[in-house]
Amino acid sequence: MTSTSVFSALAPYGWDSAWADAFTSYDTEGLLPGRVVRVDRGQCDVVTADGVVRADTAFVTPHDPLRVVCTGDWVAVEPAGSPRYVRAYLPRRTAFVRSTSSKRSEGQILAANVDHAIVAVSLAVELDLGRIERFLALAWESGAQPVVVLTKADLVPDAATLSYLVQDVETTAPGVPVLTVSAALGEGLDVLTAIVGGGTSVLLGQSGAGKSTLANALLGEDVMEVQAARDVDGKGRHTTTTRNLLALPGGGVLIDTPGLRGVGLWDAGTGVGQVFAEIEELGRQCRFHDCAHESEPGCAVLAAIDAGSLPPRRLESYRKLMRENQWIVAKTDARARAELRKDWKRKGAEGRAAMEAKRRGWR
Repeated sequence: MTSTSVFSALAPYGWDSAWADAFTSYDTEGLLPGRVVRVDRGQCDVVTADGVVRADTAFVTPHDPLRVVCTGDWVAVEPAGSPRYVRAYLPRRTAFVRSTSSKRSEGQILAANVDHAIVAVSLAVELDLGRIERFLALAWESGAQPVVVLTKADLVPDAATLSYLVQDVETTAPGVPVLTVSAALGEGLDVLTAIVGGGTSVLLGQSGAGKSTLANALLGEDVMEVQAARDVDGKGRHTTTTRNLLALPGGGVLIDTPGLRGVGLWDAGTGVGQVFAEIEELGRQCRFHDCAHESEPGCAVLAAIDAGSLPPRRLESYRKLMRENQWIVAKTDARARAELRKDWKRKGAEGRAAMEAKRRGWR
């Protein structure tokens, strides 16, 4: 098969001249380029110019869980064989990573080579702004452009109420497009279709957020199974159980993911800073460069809260995510762990000194 035919066959899945250049050395070895559309128990489905093939990932399964083959990877696969093996994957442009729920301090890669991270949030239940901020931190850290999609907008018929909800999310997501969509009525899909048509998008959110319904609307057919959410809390069962990569009819590629109950940060300091860009900017105006925004004199962040221009909830959420990120980094980085212990000791000494001062005042 000629390089031209390979290019035309894989272009709908995101193949471009840069990927072709990166694949040159594998091409001379007779290997085939392809994109991973699904991973399941050490094997994966790979779309190639010859169609979708099943391949084993044993050759590229290192001890580092962040370097395993994942959905969205471009790989070099053997042209034939039983079993057929993936020999390597091309360097990733972006990677969406979260921490696992295990006690081994490991990261889990959810999707690779993503251009847009679509965070689906259901309007059928009360907004959890803190969870949105958490998703956005991971999205920014991945290198993708986040987009928040408020699904089931038809369940909020009052225009004023819907406007307030959108405003709350926009305040929570500075620099991020916020769209309202009703897949049931087909409203708002034109803007989202235009966004996802320009590359690879990963669809993220909790179970019951309407991801599978949204995916079907973008695909123009019922490909993903849909289940009803519980009336009591709006949560659903895991309709999607694996990460699947699908070419969209209007252009672009969509990776659908299972509902994520736990969204732990994984070395996402830059992403957290991007989500709370206004706090980071205010922090640069503080009198002290290491200001903790707690009780220090000349703190621009606290001044903004006193002035009513910064919601206290934003600062609390910022502190929480920064502490969590410091903790996960410290568990895997000896230098960061030492710095964290030093910070704990400093704060402990300050606390003891404050308590001693209070005791003297009581006497």
